[in-house]
Amino acid sequence: MSASTPTLHTASDVGSPTASAYDVEKDHHVEETTNAQALSDTAPATRAELEKEEDLESGGQAGENAAPPAAKGPFALPITHPMHPSQFSGDRFERAPVLCLVGAFFAIFCSFGWINCVGFFQQYYQENQLKNYSPSSISWIISLETFFMFFGGPLVGIAYDRYGPRYLLIAGTFLHVFGLMMTSLSSEYYQFILAQGICSPIGACLLFFATVTSSMTWFFKWRALAFGIVAAGSSLGGVILPVLVSNLIPQIGFAWTMRTCAFFILALLMISNFTITSRLPPTKKPICLSDFIDPLREIPFVLLTIGGFIAFFGIFIPIGYVVVAASSVGMSPRLQNYIVPCLNAASIIGRTIPGALADKIGRFNMFIIMSLLSIIFVFALWVPAKSNALIIVFACFFGFSSGAFVSLFPALIAEITPDLSKLGVRNGTSFAILSISALVGTPIAGQLLIADHGKFLGAQLFSGFTLVLGAILVLACRYTKVGFAIMTKV
Repeated sequence: MSASTPTLHTASDVGSPTASAYDVEKDHHVEETTNAQALSDTAPATRAELEKEEDLESGGQAGENAAPPAAKGPFALPITHPMHPSQFSGDRFERAPVLCLVGAFFAIFCSFGWINCVGFFQQYYQENQLKNYSPSSISWIISLETFFMFFGGPLVGIAYDRYGPRYLLIAGTFLHVFGLMMTSLSSEYYQFILAQGICSPIGACLLFFATVTSSMTWFFKWRALAFGIVAAGSSLGGVILPVLVSNLIPQIGFAWTMRTCAFFILALLMISNFTITSRLPPTKKPICLSDFIDPLREIPFVLLTIGGFIAFFGIFIPIGYVVVAASSVGMSPRLQNYIVPCLNAASIIGRTIPGALADKIGRFNMFIIMSLLSIIFVFALWVPAKSNALIIVFACFFGFSSGAFVSLFPALIAEITPDLSKLGVRNGTSFAILSISALVGTPIAGQLLIADHGKFLGAQLFSGFTLVLGAILVLACRYTKVGFAIMTKV
């Protein structure tokens, strides 16, 4: 056989299962060019042999009815299949995926960015409207926000897979804005629970999952970077919104401050509603309980989800109580207002740069590195913090490392998802489980504060050790993929 015969690539030829779509397309183009030259230079009998061999290699029959060429290497799909890496147009930064990223950035700014303000409201309610309630009671408002933000994931995943993102974005915009408007009218504890703790975060939940899943459908090679850019919206929201609220309240009062924020969020979400799209069309398949149960039969999915569940305790306790901790060491109220913005400003870097590096060194590898940094910052900075300077340094450093946790976790779910058409349900199932730890984490920290007579050591140690255990389980998930190969990109 002549040297122009197409070469079959093994997994080692192409690289890891995350090899880029560009490499696959390049190999295919080289093979087509080589084959065309061979057909023009050989005799008719040899030309017929080449055509027959190409048809057999593509899995089809010789002649006009040959099947599309099969993907080489680890991608056992035709190049025209929507799940083949070459079909992810976001890796080429075309118009639709770029607009989707812009809209997703604003949607996460308004949804998760608002949730990132919880540290401000915990301290504000303790000193104002709900000063007669214990910190643990007030923290239920905060924890319910995070809980409903994630718990509705499975139902939102089903709706997304069946109908796409459009209706979810419209409903999410209405509920989020309506909840904030009702918060502006609240004065009783139960009213804050209903408006800020339930209605608003349900809308944020619809926005979050529709946004995350839509943006993931456009990218393959640059998936972690893309989600890092999207997740940076929540960090920027966590910088701007607390400063906006803390500066407007003394000037126009709490009620009109909340209404101003609601109108501001509505304006940004209008952009999101017009720009967010999904690359994959919705599939109206019947709702099946096995869609939620099947991922729980996969050991990597279970290890990753339980690891995230435990680590969520450690992530959200500092975010929720860092302002209260700053107050306990004598920080002035004016400076306290900038602790949460400092934490979220640092997390902008933590959600973008590690995402870009994760596409180079491996998403699991980067996640574990950033988890280790979070553990170090809790034990080395937060536990001994007795001064304003150390609290501020901890807020900035922990914001950087915890930001990567939030941005990389959905990319890890996509990494262990063989069929991205089911990513919506799998994302929803995982985050619904994670939401339980977000629900009970801050109240547990509040009870630890009460038991320790207002001292933070118990809550700080609880945060640090849950981060340790969570990182171990994610490391075990990585082991199921590549074993003890430390230097392997995964």
